[in-house]
Amino acid sequence: MRFGVYLCNYGNEVSASSLAELAMEAENAGWDGFFIWDHILRLIDQTNVVDPWIALTAVAVKTKSIRFGTTLTPVPRRRPWHLARETTTLDVLSNGRLILSVGLGDPPDVDFAYFGEDPDNRVRAEKLDEGLDILAGLWSGKPFGYQGKHYHMEEVKFLPTPTQKPRIPIWVGGFWPNKGPFRRAARWDGVLPIVLHEGVIMDTGERDYYTRPSELQEIMDYIHARRTDTTPYDAAIIGSRRGLGKTLQETKQGLMELEIAGATWWLQSMHKQRNSFEELRLAIREGPPG
Repeated sequence: MRFGVYLCNYGNEVSASSLAELAMEAENAGWDGFFIWDHILRLIDQTNVVDPWIALTAVAVKTKSIRFGTTLTPVPRRRPWHLARETTTLDVLSNGRLILSVGLGDPPDVDFAYFGEDPDNRVRAEKLDEGLDILAGLWSGKPFGYQGKHYHMEEVKFLPTPTQKPRIPIWVGGFWPNKGPFRRAARWDGVLPIVLHEGVIMDTGERDYYTRPSELQEIMDYIHARRTDTTPYDAAIIGSRRGLGKTLQETKQGLMELEIAGATWWLQSMHKQRNSFEELRLAIREGPPG
């Protein structure tokens, strides 16, 4: 199993340079991945918000080996050819270290309706599927055109191609037990599942969105029953260190059970520390759990 940190792209002390510095800390502390949110606006506390692609460019320049990406990018509010150009450029810059996580986006009002974008779930799902097809087509470097319900483009050839072959990995996020996102995930390279439970995790004050091993097994059975590709497949689980257990033994047991169920990545949420650069630094310096 690989281990990544999972951070907001907003906060009192967030900036492209501070996120790049934290990515350097993560690489030095033995983390395998560095993942940030992709939101445009934060209305609740009117805090600083950073563009994730500019921040990840800084991450790519300041690090050497750590994988990085968004968790997750709402493709329906992006022009897919623009996203194809950004992701290809970043993948080449980083020598093939980008992972693209995608989904409908949330919340639909702040990230969509406030800016005149259609917040309807069905419309966003259609745009997401069309956008992913366009991304894969443009990344191929072969002549590609598209005529869909929402997007239309003449045949073009995008060069250069991404460093990673056959493409930049795509992880699809979704809320289980909604089935649509997981049918979509079966078509691509990985899944980022979220299962919302009532209550909170320990003393963090966060909603419990940790996907439990039994739930992950159900999700993976559903996905594998629909996959036609035999290539390796990722399942990235988001959670808190405290959510795994109070002791080292409990933590190792929790990680082992997730891995048996199909998890290939553990993304440690650092949402609680989002407003303090020093708290984030210290949490990252603790290194991966287990």
